[in-house]
Amino acid sequence: MPNVQPISLLFGVHAHQPVGNFPAVMEEAHLRCYRMFLQTAERYPEFRFSVHFSGWLLDWLISRYPQDMERLAMMTRRGQVEWFGSGDCEPVLAAIPHRDRISQIAVLSDKIERLFGQRPSGAWLTERVWESAVVPSLVDAGIRYVAVDDYHFLCAGEAAGRLDSYFTTEEGGEHLDLFPISEQARYRLPFAPAEAAVQWLEHLAREGHRAAIYFDDIEKFGIWPETYHWVYEQGWLVRFIEGVLASPLITTSTYADFHARQPTRGVVYLPTTSYIEMNEWTLPATAARQYHALVEQEKQAQRFEARKAYLRGGIWRNFLSRYAEANWMHKRMLDASARLAALPAALRTAEMQEFLHRSQANDAYWHGLFGGLYLPHLRRAVWNNLLALEAALDAVSPPAALDRRDIDCDGHEEISLRDDSFLAIVRVDGDAMLAELSSRRLCHNFGDTLRRYDEGYYDKLRAALGMDGKPHAHHEGVASAHDRVAFKHVIEAEDTEADTRARGMFEDCWYATDGSVRPIHHYRETAPLEFTADLGSGRIVKRYALADGRLTARYQTLNVGGRVEIRLNVAMPSCDGYGGRYILDNGDVPCGFGQVLELASARRLTLDDGELHGAFVVSTQPALAVSARPHMTVSQSEAGFEKVMQAAELVFAWQPAESQAELAISIEVIPHRA
Repeated sequence: MPNVQPISLLFGVHAHQPVGNFPAVMEEAHLRCYRMFLQTAERYPEFRFSVHFSGWLLDWLISRYPQDMERLAMMTRRGQVEWFGSGDCEPVLAAIPHRDRISQIAVLSDKIERLFGQRPSGAWLTERVWESAVVPSLVDAGIRYVAVDDYHFLCAGEAAGRLDSYFTTEEGGEHLDLFPISEQARYRLPFAPAEAAVQWLEHLAREGHRAAIYFDDIEKFGIWPETYHWVYEQGWLVRFIEGVLASPLITTSTYADFHARQPTRGVVYLPTTSYIEMNEWTLPATAARQYHALVEQEKQAQRFEARKAYLRGGIWRNFLSRYAEANWMHKRMLDASARLAALPAALRTAEMQEFLHRSQANDAYWHGLFGGLYLPHLRRAVWNNLLALEAALDAVSPPAALDRRDIDCDGHEEISLRDDSFLAIVRVDGDAMLAELSSRRLCHNFGDTLRRYDEGYYDKLRAALGMDGKPHAHHEGVASAHDRVAFKHVIEAEDTEADTRARGMFEDCWYATDGSVRPIHHYRETAPLEFTADLGSGRIVKRYALADGRLTARYQTLNVGGRVEIRLNVAMPSCDGYGGRYILDNGDVPCGFGQVLELASARRLTLDDGELHGAFVVSTQPALAVSARPHMTVSQSEAGFEKVMQAAELVFAWQPAESQAELAISIEVIPHRA
């Protein structure tokens, strides 16, 4: 075929594990995916490809598996591998300040150059989140090109037939080149048979395409359900590589080499977007259902491919407005970043910068099929690093013991009070709950929980449940995680009911003598750290104080009958694992956090946690009836629908005297002895 020019296969893989992920999960990812992929690719020096490893994962692999990383270094030296950079701890660059984008990218580029002898010219964009504001940051950090989805270009009106090379964009006169990742390639590799994938590439060559552009998660090659057997045991990867190398119509190339020899397709300006699935996940449940129905309608009418660029959904930042918990973390992180930036250069340390970078890791800030907002250990990693940074900053630039402002931009101020033991932040709104209660010594936020939200994908869950309430979904062959329905736990209908109030500490509810139930969400501030609400013909007053290493909430009632319930949602690291247990005042251990505990009367309850290396102790005066149970949420992941414990939910029942009564609930944290 003398008139057919070989197509350049630009094959890139992205490897990432979230900051704070479980070591066992990372071990499995390496043994079933990273090692296997590298061992296979090593045997074919002519198969050229690009890699991106997030910096935190790369550090872990260097320390744990130096021989496998030397294998990667050898492939780099012989010109088989091109390295892509990005933010060191995999932040969404659009969600952090310009100064932090620069430092994140520089740290990873320096690391790659030091370890592998190559400084990246290209960058992987976390979750392919594109905002034009990141262009100057990338350029200033030495990046010349990035890869984003072809969908981004379709949304800008580009013709699909032109998306076989890179384009050029600019922001404020700074120029950056953009490669459009092929959605068709993402869905074929590695899910279609290897021979069919090679034939598809040859078909593109015959049509005159310059390049087939692929860059996607390496975890699809061994970690996604069923892919280890498919990719390695059944030999998909070997057959694909050998098929590509044997074809006269396909040549492998790095992005760098292709970029050097081909001219740009021209100028392009992309809208703010991410990959098409992400745009659905960012929408609130009602909007997500409407969007999904519209997409399905267009697919059934066979119009979707022609119209999908105009069915855009939401943007990544919607997660911060949709989930109050993600927004709280984000705004607290931005505060810490500003404090670090304001510190004189002589007082800043590399450790401070590392704490900040780790607190910016993307995974805990969002949720969809992937994304770790629903996973407590990933949120905890953000909080651990954020609080460690603040402790380091406090040591050289102490903050005020008391301050107030609207931290999270929700229209309500928050009051922050500090001592050597706690940072307590009270919301000045109708609930007057704690937004955060962080141990400064243990760098742990006990208020880090997550309410139950309605999720659009619950419709898929409910449809997969039969009349008997048991899962009936099944599929054949190797299915993409996007199409798969599976269950890791038994899910009941009530497990997906959304909370009507935020979950925090000192959430109050009045059970009146007439049998009515009235959430107390109309507190008004009547003095500093004092909140008052009218209850029928009476009133209740709640005051917070921080002293002597204890946070105390004091309640007073006047002419209030019935029962007041005070709810504390306490985030404990062990969740429902083996390391967490309740301890009674007499030393008895009735159960763990994952079980239900009912006490008719108690003055002191200890939540002891081996993962925390400490205990959370609640004392009441007078003694109260206590009910404790796990607060669970339901979420989806590539492995299926699962229930995850978010907090130990403690409910204290107080029956105040109808005339006048007082109650004090105190919290202290006791570290374990070394």
